[in-house]
Amino acid sequence: MKNIQFYSGAIDAGECVSNGWNLVKPNYWMYFGITLLAVILITCIPCVNFFLMGPVGVGVYYVLLKGMRFEPVDFGMMFKGFEKFVPAMVVGLIQGLPGIIWTVVDYSVNIASLVGGTGNSGFGNFYQADIFESTFLAGLTAAYIIFAILFAVISVIWSLTFIFALPILAEHDVSPIEALKLSARAAWSNIGGLILLVIIQVFIALIGVLALCVGVLFVIPILYAATAFAYRQIFPLTDQKLNVTPPPPGSYGSSFGSGM
Repeated sequence: MKNIQFYSGAIDAGECVSNGWNLVKPNYWMYFGITLLAVILITCIPCVNFFLMGPVGVGVYYVLLKGMRFEPVDFGMMFKGFEKFVPAMVVGLIQGLPGIIWTVVDYSVNIASLVGGTGNSGFGNFYQADIFESTFLAGLTAAYIIFAILFAVISVIWSLTFIFALPILAEHDVSPIEALKLSARAAWSNIGGLILLVIIQVFIALIGVLALCVGVLFVIPILYAATAFAYRQIFPLTDQKLNVTPPPPGSYGSSFGSGM
């Protein structure tokens, strides 16, 4: 495995969001188009979307990381993720495992509810059947709610653990397992700042939802960029060949973009 270094406790959540906005602002509509297409590809194509999450995410982070280095970027670069299709797909599937499981369980519950509602086969047994069905559906609903709460907690932990796997693949030639393991170590070494960043991102997304719902689409570029800056705050630049010591977190602080 490559010796990829990272900092512990290096995430400044506020600076990530601020710098994310400074990054996308000069070329906002390009970043908006990239993230909008990404959302369409990973949400609007049932089943296939699970296989596209990884390559699409790698492409988005590829563009953002190049932009952070003040290198020229364009819309077509988002398809760079498909050049690492297999490893990106594997990482995407593992990252999306909670979503896959939830989809299967949700379909199963819906089917069970339909089956449970077909027991009225005679007027004489109406009340008995009604009591049985009500008890069955009440128990199913309670179990569903408990499962949903526990699963939501597990999903958040899972998502935080592997949040940097796709940016790692975008910047390094490593295997899916290496990217996932490195992401897990880096994320849990920065868990406090990472949780705060996610809370801020959720708050920004909620503001977007309140703006006639579609407003959330307009803040997605900032959310992606904020995650990219969190990645950059804890990982060194890949083009540092002589100085192997990672740059201090302040190198990507509030001064980003001040010369633009």
